[in-house]
Amino acid sequence: MFMKDLKQALSIAKRELRGGLAGFRIFLACLTLGVAAIAGVGSISGAIEDGLKRDARKLLGGDVDLRLTHHEFSADQEAWMEANTLSQSQVAQMRAMAIRMDGEDRRLVELKAVDDAYPLFGELATKSGTIFDHDLKDEQGRWPAAIGPSLLERLSLSIGEGFRIGDAELYVSHLIDNEPDRGTQAFNLGPRVIIARGALDETGLVVPGSLIRYHMRLAIQNPEAVTGFVDQVKAEFPKAGWRIRDLENAAPNIQRFVDRVRMFLTLVGLTALLVGGVGIGNAVGAYLESRTGVIATLKCIGASSRLIFLTYLSQLLALGVIGTLLGAFIGSVTPMVVAPLLDGRLPVNLDIGFYPMPVLLAVLYGLLTVVLFSFLPLARAKMVRAADLFRSKMGALDGKIGWRNSLVVFVLALVLGALAIMTADQPKLAMVFVIGAIGALLVFRVTAWIVMRLAKAMPRSRNMRFRLAMDNLHRPGSPTASVVVSLGLGLTVMASIALIEGNLNNQVGKVLRGEAPGFYFIDIQPYQIDDFRDLMTDFPGVSKSEDTPMLRGRLTALKGTPVEDITPPPEAAWILRGDRGLTWSRTPPENGKIVKGSWWPEDYSGDPLVSFDAEAAGHLGLDIGDQLTVNILGREVDVTIGNLREIDWTSMGINFVMVFSPGMLEQAPQSYISTAHIEESQENALERAIVDKFPNVSSIRVKEVLESVAEIVAQLGVAVRVIASIAIAAGVLVLAGAIAAGRQKRIYESVLLKVIGATRKDVMSAYILEYVIMGTITAIIAAGFGALASWAVITGFMEAEWTFLPEALILVLVLSVLTTVMLGGISAWSALGTKASPYLRND
Repeated sequence: MFMKDLKQALSIAKRELRGGLAGFRIFLACLTLGVAAIAGVGSISGAIEDGLKRDARKLLGGDVDLRLTHHEFSADQEAWMEANTLSQSQVAQMRAMAIRMDGEDRRLVELKAVDDAYPLFGELATKSGTIFDHDLKDEQGRWPAAIGPSLLERLSLSIGEGFRIGDAELYVSHLIDNEPDRGTQAFNLGPRVIIARGALDETGLVVPGSLIRYHMRLAIQNPEAVTGFVDQVKAEFPKAGWRIRDLENAAPNIQRFVDRVRMFLTLVGLTALLVGGVGIGNAVGAYLESRTGVIATLKCIGASSRLIFLTYLSQLLALGVIGTLLGAFIGSVTPMVVAPLLDGRLPVNLDIGFYPMPVLLAVLYGLLTVVLFSFLPLARAKMVRAADLFRSKMGALDGKIGWRNSLVVFVLALVLGALAIMTADQPKLAMVFVIGAIGALLVFRVTAWIVMRLAKAMPRSRNMRFRLAMDNLHRPGSPTASVVVSLGLGLTVMASIALIEGNLNNQVGKVLRGEAPGFYFIDIQPYQIDDFRDLMTDFPGVSKSEDTPMLRGRLTALKGTPVEDITPPPEAAWILRGDRGLTWSRTPPENGKIVKGSWWPEDYSGDPLVSFDAEAAGHLGLDIGDQLTVNILGREVDVTIGNLREIDWTSMGINFVMVFSPGMLEQAPQSYISTAHIEESQENALERAIVDKFPNVSSIRVKEVLESVAEIVAQLGVAVRVIASIAIAAGVLVLAGAIAAGRQKRIYESVLLKVIGATRKDVMSAYILEYVIMGTITAIIAAGFGALASWAVITGFMEAEWTFLPEALILVLVLSVLTTVMLGGISAWSALGTKASPYLRND
């Protein structure tokens, strides 16, 4: 019986589809937009990831990269690597000050010292196209340096002109065009300068405790067996304390960025698809209402409810397949369109190709959305009696759907939500999104119901225009529910993004206005610290200065478990990824509040204790009394957590995840780090005085760093707004569709009103008032939801202070009302322009 109904349903659906796609343009547009967004995001991410894999050797600098901090590789380690690999290259990286020879200007640079084997893979491309011979001194005995083009401008240098770093004299021999291993460094505070290892030795900057990282890049005989080689290295040197990276994580910073962006953009695509789903439901409902005569006829000649359901479900699925395939095609070719825009912005080029998994996932999302949002109007259509259908010309399909159909809708929604969570890189964030999306849909639907009830319950107004507007809000077939839901979701996205961006800008601006220190000074040697403090104390304009000893160490085990065997939550993964800054102190730091345990006595001399970041401890499951293993200068040290501190990282003051008790670190080679709060007019003078007296000390201008951060935030804001416009565009499409779906009813209403004496101005005013009310109420709810979402993101995920910004929400309110009135007014004006005579003759 089912197969017979299905065969008949397909036959009827085929005949109806011959009539074209009238009424389904919004359906297809919403579906195509959402599917294209999801498929495009996945395809671009896949293209970037494949590019990373393709260029992994160049990005990493070898098949394996070993990194040590503070000290070089031992002779035994070098000998073993030489005996067990094809070739090796050693690179040293640190931050230093580049100074014009006349001393008039100086800039912080990222210094890289390379050997003759550099680079093992790829090539260092220069602007001139010539090879950089880093060991070839000029006639004046100056070392050549390849520099980033921005340094040429910052120091007002020219090719061939000299400058110095520390005690070494250098000259600009080449401008860097492409650095093959530039993706290995997480954050650059200045332009790149590449010199020879011999030149680094002459700078005098390398002393015990200097903040310098040594890399050994290795080319192995069988790159396919890199995991086995890494295991062999670990077994041979179990306590070396180095960080090992291979081809699987050649550019982890880029990979993490791609993962986070993909997660965010996929959620935006899902939002667009969800908003589009409302449009799909509206379009299906409007289409089925236009087919009431056909459905009624079929029922009168004996067609079953199941046949009706299968007929229109197969029709909608056919259209759904067309929309999803069109969206999938657009998404699959997106990398070809985006690749030129990303050229030069990433250390790799996109690997253009077809990525089936994200495309298939987008198609699955699209088809599930079609079935989910089409099911309710289909269920109502099959449950309504034929007699009711003949009377529904001016009404709406409002048949009861029954508990079984409700259960099907619930299961479909559950499957769609589960798919979003299971395929996400961060399931927790995806779960929050799913719950928030369901909550938003329910809230806007309930809001629409309340508006309709209140409009119905209001006393009859003597003002005909207002009375007509109120009646339109709750009449049968009113677009109120569709307009409120579709417009509300899009505006919620806009409001939340506006508030998030505004709060981020406020945070950066707040620090720029003076809460952050003006300078960080690094690599101050212990024998210099007293003179450094004296200079700071006597220098005019310095209002506050603090310093602390610092060296680097790497957590290797938590409570006896090696960090390699621990999968930390994303918010705490950075603590275990590489080496961390360490310090020791006899007294509690001023910018940290003890929240558990107590500080050790100033004369403490027992077993080593550590004060740990309370929030990080919570994420990692650590508490007072737990043991940590830290590798410091190649030596494994066991320490016990003595207390937990609450740290305000946004203060930009000196903060450390781990502060040790006195004793163990006091005797270790270390340098000092210092901050200075100073009047802006005195910044250049202070930097000159410090660098001239202490050539090894590097200064970091916090203001310049924060201005760069502000610029990045602004650029991200533009990108986020462009991306969010996908969801907003879907909302506008759905709003237009919801209003267009009621156009036929508007025509009937306008004809009847004109016949009984209403003027075009009266009717138009009533319609505009109706849309003003809907737009205003929707905007208020969307603003509240957007504020809640932004608060959750800022305080929960970004762990920053949230501020209410009314101007952003006022913009949302204005846009809401204008958009709703504009689209509603266009539809109403079109309906009012229809001649009455054809309808009066027919009805």
